[in-house]
Amino acid sequence: MQPPPVHKDMTINPGPWHPYWPRHLRLDNFVPNDYPTSHVLAALFSSTSILLVTTWLLTGRTAVTPLGTWRRLSLCWFAVCAFIHLVIEGWFALFHKVLLGDQAFLSQLWKEYAKGDSRYILSDSFIVSMETLTACLWGPLSMWIVIAFIRQQPLRFVLQLVVSAGQIYGDCLYFMTEYLHGFQHGEMDHPLYFWFYFVFLNGIWLVVPGVHVIDSVKHLARAQSTVDARTSKAKKKHN
Repeated sequence: MQPPPVHKDMTINPGPWHPYWPRHLRLDNFVPNDYPTSHVLAALFSSTSILLVTTWLLTGRTAVTPLGTWRRLSLCWFAVCAFIHLVIEGWFALFHKVLLGDQAFLSQLWKEYAKGDSRYILSDSFIVSMETLTACLWGPLSMWIVIAFIRQQPLRFVLQLVVSAGQIYGDCLYFMTEYLHGFQHGEMDHPLYFWFYFVFLNGIWLVVPGVHVIDSVKHLARAQSTVDARTSKAKKKHN
């Protein structure tokens, strides 16, 4: 028996042709990236490296008082934070609705990252809210931290504590919400998309800010102890 003829107007649905999870997502506006993954990652990490070197050199030449190695490395971190929060996450906050079909480099960067967390191309309400607040708050404040330490401004450790605590809080919510979703927005255990994009790159924003929170608390506690000692000494003299 011959199979029935296939008419020209009949189409076979091949299923989703995008790289995102869950696999049943229908993304009609999706346009694949022009740049391969290696080029996207190379551009990101090379620009970050240039920023790190530039900040290292500037903190050695422009600081009011000499900064130690640890403090200069710390300011390199906050310079990178300012760049990521303001430029990369700021781009997402502005253009998240058109990322799927846009071919600007930063849009392609987000489409690449979304292979590990598709909430970024779905305009998930939590992700959009978190990234918008991050871009508007932690971006400018991270830049202020660099300036504050270079100029020895009194608020420098307060700013460092606020930004670092905010980064930890946002990162915890980010991981927890995806955990409650059953990790359905990425391929579990994929070495690049899950372990590197989702776990490692976001895990950095728990470890490094945690170190800065401890650093800030130590300096603020020491300053408060000094003020308390002086106040107690002044009261004794007055009595």
